[in-house]
Amino acid sequence: MSDVEVTTRTGGVLAATCLSTLVVNANTSAVSILLPAISEDTGTSVTTLQWAVTGYSLVGAAVIVTSGSLGDVFGRKRVFQLGLLLFVASCVLIALSSSGGMVIAGRFIQGAAGSTILACGLSLLSVANSGEAQLRAVSLWGAAAAVGAAAGPLLGGVLVGITGWQGLFWVDAVIAAVCIVLTYFTVSESRDPSRSRSIDYAGSVLVALTLAPLILALSKGSEWGWGSLATIGCFVVSIVAGYLFVVVERRVEVPLLDLALLRNRILVGATIAILIGAGTINGLMYLLSLYFQNPATLGFSPLQAGIATLPATVGLVVIAAFVPKLASRFGGRQVIGLGFLVTAVGFAAVGLVQSDWRYGAFVLPLIAIAVGMGLSNGPASSASTACVSANEVGAASGISNMARYVGAAVATALAASIYGAVIADRTAEGASTGDALASGLGAASWVMAGFSVAGLLMAVLMGRHKTARGTVQDAASSAAAPLHTLPTSATPAPQTA
Repeated sequence: MSDVEVTTRTGGVLAATCLSTLVVNANTSAVSILLPAISEDTGTSVTTLQWAVTGYSLVGAAVIVTSGSLGDVFGRKRVFQLGLLLFVASCVLIALSSSGGMVIAGRFIQGAAGSTILACGLSLLSVANSGEAQLRAVSLWGAAAAVGAAAGPLLGGVLVGITGWQGLFWVDAVIAAVCIVLTYFTVSESRDPSRSRSIDYAGSVLVALTLAPLILALSKGSEWGWGSLATIGCFVVSIVAGYLFVVVERRVEVPLLDLALLRNRILVGATIAILIGAGTINGLMYLLSLYFQNPATLGFSPLQAGIATLPATVGLVVIAAFVPKLASRFGGRQVIGLGFLVTAVGFAAVGLVQSDWRYGAFVLPLIAIAVGMGLSNGPASSASTACVSANEVGAASGISNMARYVGAAVATALAASIYGAVIADRTAEGASTGDALASGLGAASWVMAGFSVAGLLMAVLMGRHKTARGTVQDAASSAAAPLHTLPTSATPAPQTA
C-alpha cells in the first residue's frame, strides 16, 4: 500500500471515529435539555422520563466493556458499524415516538449503541496508528468527545426551537449514517488474534440486573415508601445480582471486571472518585435542565437553558487544559482533593437556592462546580491507568469507564428522587410551586455536596501515584476525563518485542 493510501485510510479512521464520538456525546448531554419538551408533547411526566437518562447509562455500564471484547474477537470495524447502525435505529425510533415509553425504549437501545461506538471507535483508532501519530489521534478523539459533550445542551436547545425536540435525533441519525459509509470505505478490519474468544455475557447481564432494581428503588422509594415490600425487594434483587456478579467474575476465563485489581488502593480510590464525579455532574445537569425551564422559577426556553449551562459544560473543558501541569507540580491526589473541595462548595452554594433567585445567582456556583470537577476528573482518570502494569491498563480503563456509567445512572436517579420527593412534601405543606422547586433543587444539591466531600476523602486515601507530565496529550485526556479514560504520559507503555 502506498503512503498516500495509508494516509487516506488513517485519515478516514480518524474522521469516522472522531465524528461518531462527537455526535454520541453531544446527543447524551443534550437529552436532559429536551425532557420538558418531550414531556409536554407525549404527556409523560418528567419523573418517568428520567429513565431516558438513567436507562441510557444503565445499559452503557453493562455494555461498555463487553462491546470492546466483541470487537477484539469478531472484528472492531464490524462491531463499530453495528453500534452505528443501532444508534441510527434508536434515533429514528425516538424521533418517531408518540409516547414517553417509546422514547425511553429508544434511549435504552441508544445506551448500548453509544458505548459500543466509543469502545470500538477508540480501539480502531489505536490500531490504525502507532507512536506519535497514535498519541495525536487519540488526543483528537478525546478533544472531539469533550467538544461534543459541551456543545450538546446548546445544540439541543437550538434544534428544539427550530425543528421540535425530534430534530436532534434526526440530525444525529444522518451523521451516524455518514459515519457508517465513511467507515465502510476507509477503515480496515482488525481483531486481536491473541485474545481468548471467551466473552463474559453473564457479567454484562448481571451488571444490568444489579443496577436496574437499584435505580428503580431510588426512583420510586419515596412514592412506595422506603420500608415497603417493593422497595426492599428491589434492594434485595440488586444485592443478590451483585453477589452473583462477583461469583461469575471469579470463574469466567476473561472476566468483565478483574477482581484482583480491586486490591490496588490507588485504582479503587481513583475509580470511586471517577464514579462520584460522573454522577454529580450528570445529576446536576438533569436538575438544572428542569429547574431553569420551569415557568414557576426561571421559565427559560430550551435554548436559553442550553446557554445557561455553558458555565458548567464549557468551564469543565477549559479548566482541563491546565490540570495536568498542576497535577505534575503539586501531585495528583492533592489536585483531586482540591477539586472535590471546590465542587462541594459550589454545590453547597446551589443548596442555598431561593425561589426568587435569578440566573446571575447561579453563575459563580456553576463555575465553581465546573472548575472543581475539572481539577478532580483529569488526575483521577490518569491515576486509574498509571497505577497498574502495562498489561493491566486495558482492564483498569474498563473499570473506570464502567464506573462513569454507573455513577451517572445511580446519581441521576437519586437526584431525581430527592428533587421530586421534596417538591411533593413542600407542596403538601402549602408552599408555592416556586418555593417547592427551590427546596427540591437545594436538597438534591446538598446531597451532591456530600458526595463531593466523599470524593475528597477518596483523594486522601489514594496515596501517592505517578502523575502525567502535562503534555498536550495529557490536556486532551483531561478534557475527555468526564466521558472516557484515555492514556496519558503516566500510563505504562506496552512492552514491545
